[in-house]
Amino acid sequence: MKRRAAVIASTIGTLVVTAPAAWATVPGVSTGGVHGITADAAKLFGTVNPKGKPTTYYFEYGPTRRYGSRTPDANAGKGTRNVSVSAAAGGLTPNTTYHYRVVASNPDGVTSGGDRSFSTRKQPLGLTLSANPNPVIFGAGTTVAGQLTGTGNAGKQVVMQQRAFPFTGGFANVGNALVTDGNGAFSFPALALPATTQLRAQTTDGKVTSPVATVAVAVRVETRVTTYRVHRGHRVRFSGVVHPGREGALYAVQKLNRAGQWVTVAGGITHKGSASFSGFSRRVRVRRGGQFRIYVRIVDGNFTSGIGRTVRIRTRR
Repeated sequence: MKRRAAVIASTIGTLVVTAPAAWATVPGVSTGGVHGITADAAKLFGTVNPKGKPTTYYFEYGPTRRYGSRTPDANAGKGTRNVSVSAAAGGLTPNTTYHYRVVASNPDGVTSGGDRSFSTRKQPLGLTLSANPNPVIFGAGTTVAGQLTGTGNAGKQVVMQQRAFPFTGGFANVGNALVTDGNGAFSFPALALPATTQLRAQTTDGKVTSPVATVAVAVRVETRVTTYRVHRGHRVRFSGVVHPGREGALYAVQKLNRAGQWVTVAGGITHKGSASFSGFSRRVRVRRGGQFRIYVRIVDGNFTSGIGRTVRIRTRR
């Protein structure tokens, strides 16, 4: 209903009488139920009557009756009948009680619905896992870290499990269990792996298991050169060992070109040493100085290819 003014004419002037504010046609609202509740979202419902005026609405929500969050404004039209309205509330905290209400406004004013509440669901526990570095050089360690996510993730015991290539056996526990911190995070100290290995984390009660993380182990390449400064066009011997032993593996002497690419300039096959190492040796003619390295190609699954340290060879006339 519109605000009305009664105009009364008299010999002494004009008297304007303004209708009471209660006559104003503010929207009618009713806070409804909630559906689709998850650990972090819910859909809020309500009813709005525009009372014939262009009307917008939104929902307020939050952990207390002070709310603190609201959905974007939406249009409820300008009809005279009740309109069902809804909006999605997101970014919620799992296992938490939230209050909410619908609020509507038109040119005559704002109306808030009654307060209602709901509780978000618990977030199921889950495990994430990563290893750094990956791949890791044979004999060095990789740090395995992860997080237990979900409701009640703090103070839980987690154990590391592994199985080595060819991954046909079961997983075995490694070391002692750790306790997750207040955020559910955990980190196992540097772990030396005997070969390419699959890792996973599991709660000690066996109820939650992480996805498998495969950590590749690269052979360790130790490189020696006879000199770091050579007459232009003369030869330099590149030699060294590969750990563990990989007799018959292809190796390449590579040089870094101006485009930043490693180019093979010589190569050969590793020779027998023992189970713990294999050797290589190759003389290379150096016409121009630069950066060199040894690349050893491994394709057997137990290990991955390895790269030795970069050495700089300078030339002189």
